Amino acid sequence: MLGILLQTQITPDNTSVEEVQEKTLSIMELISSGGIGGNIIMSVLGILSIFAIYILFERINTLNKAKKETPNFVSKIATLVAEKREKDAIDICQKEDTIVSRMMEKGLKRIGEPLTEIHSAMENQAKLEVNKLESNLTNLATISGAAPMIGFLGTVIGMILAFHDMASAGGNIDVEMLSKGIYTAMITTVAGLVVGIISFISYNFLLARVDKIVFNMEDSASELLDSLH
Repeated sequence: MLGILLQTQITPDNTSVEEVQEKTLSIMELISSGGIGGNIIMSVLGILSIFAIYILFERINTLNKAKKETPNFVSKIATLVAEKREKDAIDICQKEDTIVSRMMEKGLKRIGEPLTEIHSAMENQAKLEVNKLESNLTNLATISGAAPMIGFLGTVIGMILAFHDMASAGGNIDVEMLSKGIYTAMITTVAGLVVGIISFISYNFLLARVDKIVFNMEDSASELLDSLH
């Protein structure tokens, strides 16, 4: 008897094996995926960052020029004043054309008047020069405070939109949709903080440079006034 061997082969069900794929995020994708509101916020932060960087380098260039001074310039002026050669001292100040020389020139032109008048003239000129040095620093301080708040505003708008999408989805809440909405919203806060931190550090750095120049101006004024006693 021929036996027929029936072999039953059990095959596993064709279950789809989900592969965990690593998602990479680019900065441009995060910036552009925030919707109209997020894009507007990011554009504003981008403009503020460009403005802050411009102020930083423009002020550094200005302050470097303000620091330039001929060696022993103040001593030379004081010596000429002691020798009663005020006209020569004024000519040297006009050729030097720095913030210190312009301040001292104002004082030299008042020689013969009371020391209080000379000091007042130099002080007024010094205030004008310092005001020029501090130009745009208030704008930098404003950016350092406003940028994080603008970024947080973008995050709040993004979170509102994310929760609106959740409500619209009803019971079919997709975790991927929710997480995407949240990380897209948070990017504006990150951008705002980055712009704010850079602006804050730049502001304090420039302010310290200005303070050093002001100290040098005060020292020069004191040396000139001492030579007039």
